[in-house]
Amino acid sequence: MADEDVRMLLGAILDYFSRLNGAREDADSPESKHFSEVLIDFTIFSTQMGIGWNDMFTFETFREFRKYTRLKKTFHALCGLSADLHDKGAVAEPLTIPHYQVRLPDIYEAYLLYVRQTRELSRGSIGAIRRVLASLHQFLEGKGIALASLKIEHLDTFLKDFDKPFALHTRKGYRNHLRGFLKYLYFERQVLRADLAPLLVGPPDFGHSKPPKFLRRWEVERLLLSLTLETPTEIRTYAMVHLAYTLGLRPVEISSISLDDISFERAELRVPRRKTNQPAILPLPEKTLKAVAAYVLNARPASDLREVFLTAVKPYKPVSAPTVIHHIAKAIRKAGLSATTYWLRHSYAQHLLQIGRTIYEIKEMMGHQSIQSTQRYLHIHTDLMRKVIFDETL
Repeated sequence: MADEDVRMLLGAILDYFSRLNGAREDADSPESKHFSEVLIDFTIFSTQMGIGWNDMFTFETFREFRKYTRLKKTFHALCGLSADLHDKGAVAEPLTIPHYQVRLPDIYEAYLLYVRQTRELSRGSIGAIRRVLASLHQFLEGKGIALASLKIEHLDTFLKDFDKPFALHTRKGYRNHLRGFLKYLYFERQVLRADLAPLLVGPPDFGHSKPPKFLRRWEVERLLLSLTLETPTEIRTYAMVHLAYTLGLRPVEISSISLDDISFERAELRVPRRKTNQPAILPLPEKTLKAVAAYVLNARPASDLREVFLTAVKPYKPVSAPTVIHHIAKAIRKAGLSATTYWLRHSYAQHLLQIGRTIYEIKEMMGHQSIQSTQRYLHIHTDLMRKVIFDETL
């Protein structure tokens, strides 16, 4: 296991616990301590076994970890962490146990088929829906409750236990999947006598109204001027920073770019992997095009792999999203700025607002699934106006 993978795992665990405990009132409970013990033991196991990031959250790794550890009930802790990382784009697929792949009763399978046919969802999203439905079915079966007799009180009881391993935004995702199933039962199958979906709500998300943070123009210039091009890794970071800032790409989108996605002649980039599952073709600014070309021509290892960004040491392989996050964050720290990798993406959205792009154009260019995600950036624009007009502190 590379030192870089160890650092990424430890950072992911600390970040996960910070947000998980912030969403819970029982952060010092025995269960929270058990999660901590499981993840610490998993870190030691991964280090000793030399497991790389891309193989860390597979069922095979989980199975070997269960043989290694003396701890019991390890799945929920690892599932919660991997689901959190998947939501952030740091892992391609969350940990899935074959238990969730067994065939469910017909009405559940019919809903999964309905979702695949009517909505353009990723494999990860379909897997998340199956996970929550499998757990719901297990809960109802254990309580002797038929779907036709389902009440909101039953759902609240189910979620109280099901939600425990997950961070706040992951819980919201699972709750949304459940609402879709409830609507299907009421509107499409007439199984339920009332539409329970609007009643399935979580606690108020006070952090949701906070606008995304971004870098001001002088901070971006400071970052770009601080970048050096002395090593292949630095040249790779230079290209990745430009893609994050000038196109607003997510780390997972940067890591998955292939040579076939770039048209140097037309100065265009095809982004095949977006949350909307709709590929996008974006214009490549001249400086970004030159940064990518400099890496491909002068620093990229010779390889038959088609992914643009590769690891700097043998055996060469495509970089992961956490690697992109790590190196961009390292460059930001080197420039003396207090920011995260995602601030570059937010800065891109702010730039689009400033040059007069509509909220709908920004939604498409950012690859947002909903207009609500894009509307958060309007708060930034309002704050800037207050800063200019009233000289208020931003």
